Amino acid sequence: MLLLRTEKLPQGSDWLYEIKVDGYRILAIKNEGKVRLRSRNDNDFTVRFAQIASALHHLPDHTVIDGEVVALDEDGRPSFNLLQNHASSKAPLAYFAFDVLILNGRDVMGEALEQRRVLLERHILPRLAEPICYSPEVKASLPDLIRSAKSEALEGLVAKRRNSRYEPGQRSGAWRKMRINRGQEFVIGGYTPSGDNFDALIFGYCTSGKLQYVDRTRNGFTPITRQQIFNCLKPLEIQQCPFRKPARSEVRQMGRGINSCKDEGMPMGEAGPCRAVRVHGMDAG
Repeated sequence: MLLLRTEKLPQGSDWLYEIKVDGYRILAIKNEGKVRLRSRNDNDFTVRFAQIASALHHLPDHTVIDGEVVALDEDGRPSFNLLQNHASSKAPLAYFAFDVLILNGRDVMGEALEQRRVLLERHILPRLAEPICYSPEVKASLPDLIRSAKSEALEGLVAKRRNSRYEPGQRSGAWRKMRINRGQEFVIGGYTPSGDNFDALIFGYCTSGKLQYVDRTRNGFTPITRQQIFNCLKPLEIQQCPFRKPARSEVRQMGRGINSCKDEGMPMGEAGPCRAVRVHGMDAG
């Protein structure tokens, strides 16, 4: 079930609130004694997050729960950057469970959210231990929650209608999310060459599984860091552009120094065609 992004969350007794954690949305499925972790795009994350899969071994059989895998920084806050680079960062992982779809083979998606949470609390969570956690309802006024989330540098809040049924793949508005501490992570998708180095880096952000071009920058590099970055990018060069092909209206808005776009969507720089590089972590979504 998907969340509807909003600039203002609803208030009233019909809604409950949760902290929005910044991680990978994961369904945990136990069937015939085996646990599998599936992403929102139905990719298998069981091996990648083997520690989480092992900790979910005591789930009741024929059970599916919904939650979020996060990596925790030194202050215990979720960090999406650490999660994307977990293989090298070795940051501790946690799985925040917040819903149940199937319990002991019984489909409970048609039941109200409040009742599903009772089932989760009574029949599932007592069987599990860290790093499996519960994403509880936070009981306070919405203004107080917003102030607290800001002060704790949390990503945002989620509001869910208490009587909502679970709607797989739907963004009905029964679940809503609001970012509070806004930020955006960008990835390098290419560079414009200059002699034996690079002139500028081209970066974008991931949206709907595709890389959206944002801008390019040539500032902030010392000769040493420029060479170090170039040495990292050169082995990653690919022929296929990682950016989606922009619409004509977007081409006109791409900023100074971007003259045109090749058919596959790669922006052209003042010095000529850009070089594309392999982008890691695109599966995160």
